[in-house]
Amino acid sequence: MIMKSLSASAQRVQDALNAAEIETTIVEYDVPARTSAEAAVVLGCSVAQIAKSLVFKTTSGLPVLVIASGANRVDEAKVSALVGETIGRADAAFVRECTGYAIGGIPPLGHVRMLPALIDRELLRFDTVYAAGGTPHAMFPLLPTDLVRVANGTVADVALLAN
Repeated sequence: MIMKSLSASAQRVQDALNAAEIETTIVEYDVPARTSAEAAVVLGCSVAQIAKSLVFKTTSGLPVLVIASGANRVDEAKVSALVGETIGRADAAFVRECTGYAIGGIPPLGHVRMLPALIDRELLRFDTVYAAGGTPHAMFPLLPTDLVRVANGTVADVALLAN
C-alpha cells in the first residue's frame, strides 16, 4: 500500500506529535472540515468529540488558545476572567502569525510560538477526541489527557451555558 505524503502544514503537526511521543497519525481527507460539524461527519464521531482550536486576542495584544468541544460555544467572559484580561476573536492574519496555520485547520500543538492554552473540561469526558492537523483536510485522534499535555494547557470551564 502506497501512502500519500502529508501536506507541509500537516507534516509539521505530525512531526510535533512524534516529538511529543503521541502515537497517532494525521489523515488528510478529500473533503475539507472547516467546522466541528463537518469534521464530525467526516470522522463519524459526535460533534462534542471535536477539539476545536480557537485563537483569541487580549486587549494588550497577546494570543490565547482555547481548545473547546465542538458542541460548545466559548464564553468570552469566562475566558477573560481566567486570563485576567478582556479577550476578543482574533483575525485571520493574527491567527496565522501566532500559530503558523490558517483558521479551519489550527492544531493544538506545533505553533510558531508558545500560546497559553485553556482546554474545555468537557473534552475530558471522552475516551478519544479529534483535532485539526494543520489544514481543513487534516485530522487526528488522541486521548484527552494527551491533548492537555501537548497543548501545555489548563483544563477550565470555558463553555457558554445553554439557555
